[in-house]
Amino acid sequence: MTDKRLKDLEKEVLQLPSESRASLAEKLIRSLETEQNADVASAWVQEVQRRYREVQENAISLEDADMVFRKVREQL
Repeated sequence: MTDKRLKDLEKEVLQLPSESRASLAEKLIRSLETEQNADVASAWVQEVQRRYREVQENAISLEDADMVFRKVREQL
């Protein structure tokens, strides 16, 4: 979209009643959140796959969650 088209669209939208602008703003924000959520979900899938490979290859050592929480409580 060109800068001129964007400015024209912005000018037109700002002339809408406040209720219509609010509805449009909500839809625009939701569209951004959906894109961000997809990016975040993809990143988490990659991270989980990386960690799984490390566990399968014995590249890392695992500790029991109860033991980890006990150690943390002892440090507090």
